[in-house]
Amino acid sequence: MTSLTRLYKDLHAHPELAFEEHRTAAIVAERMSALGLQVVEGIGGTAVAAVLANGPGPTVWLRADMDGLPVAELTGLDYASTVIAMTADGVETPVMHACGHDMHVTWLIGAMEQLAAQRDGFSGTIVAVFQPAEEAIAGAQAMVDDGLLTKVPRPDVVLGQHVGPLPAGVISLTSGAVMAAADDISVVMHGQGGHGSTPQRTIDPVLAAASTVVRLQGIVSREITPGELAVVTVGRLQAGTKSNIIPADATLGVNIRTIDPASRERVLAAVERIVRAEATASGMTTEPDITLLASAPATMNYPDEVERLRTAFVDAFGERAVIDYGTISGSEDVSVLSSSASVPLVFWFTGGADPVAFAAATAAGRVEIDIPSNHSPYFAPVIEPTLQRGVEALVVAARTFLAFTAG
Repeated sequence: MTSLTRLYKDLHAHPELAFEEHRTAAIVAERMSALGLQVVEGIGGTAVAAVLANGPGPTVWLRADMDGLPVAELTGLDYASTVIAMTADGVETPVMHACGHDMHVTWLIGAMEQLAAQRDGFSGTIVAVFQPAEEAIAGAQAMVDDGLLTKVPRPDVVLGQHVGPLPAGVISLTSGAVMAAADDISVVMHGQGGHGSTPQRTIDPVLAAASTVVRLQGIVSREITPGELAVVTVGRLQAGTKSNIIPADATLGVNIRTIDPASRERVLAAVERIVRAEATASGMTTEPDITLLASAPATMNYPDEVERLRTAFVDAFGERAVIDYGTISGSEDVSVLSSSASVPLVFWFTGGADPVAFAAATAAGRVEIDIPSNHSPYFAPVIEPTLQRGVEALVVAARTFLAFTAG
């Protein structure tokens, strides 16, 4: 694992934003080519797929995502990122692997190295899919749109895993809904700008936007059945350049998470209704712009395949190492890969938190306070046993489905 540890630290120190994963993709392509695999580069921009063809049998896709986040790292690690990059809209930002995609890439490279050395033990085809732009919930669709299913063998099953704030060595496997659907919406409210000293001559988009933010919070609490998973977040509110100038426009970035398709439609309709109503209430003469920027379906695991893999994980790692954490409100676009091929998906979480620290935080009732989660500037999985367990899990999963589908 020493080589993989060096690789992981290097990837962590050099994160790249969505669709800019050129360095990471080059490293992946080089490592996969060194194994003698068929390598396809540049799918959907920066994606890499590597094919391990090993005789007749089923085809298993193993997926890892590659992109980092516009977050300034505060972990204090000696391999912490100091990268500064430019976002797609021209804003300079620090970049960090705050969601663990560096671990995902390292896991999949390590698993393919082991599977390539185990050719005598299975028959079938394994495709390693290194995906860009998961954080933009756009990378999987970009790969499909660029002909992924014609460039590599079609899968019989899609498998993937994600590092999370569970004790390192623990795997969480859930049947049915694993993660929520995601919708990312841009809202631009058009007012009439002017001097701050004469507000009567303006139509203030800042006030309208502020009222909209507050009103949107009533959707989940008043329009969704209690206990049903739904989240509405306004993560961006931008307007103006100076305190004494009322701007012409205000922009909101709205993020929605749901599981049930009917709830999703209800929330989307409510967002549009509220935005337009607040614009009308403010006397705006131009309709607001409401744009769906990106969308990903709920991540849904196939029950039969989940139970097959659960048995294999318990056999490999023991009952205490395999849990069911249940559905979470985070989102993924991995299901785009499985749905595009109309095949089952199994997606699971592998812990990356220090087990001792996690146990202490659990005893104190402070897990959500003391254990940094994904997207935190302090998120830093312990390298071991996280690295080894993740590699092992992918190898076990691949071999399970080759054996299961073939048998």
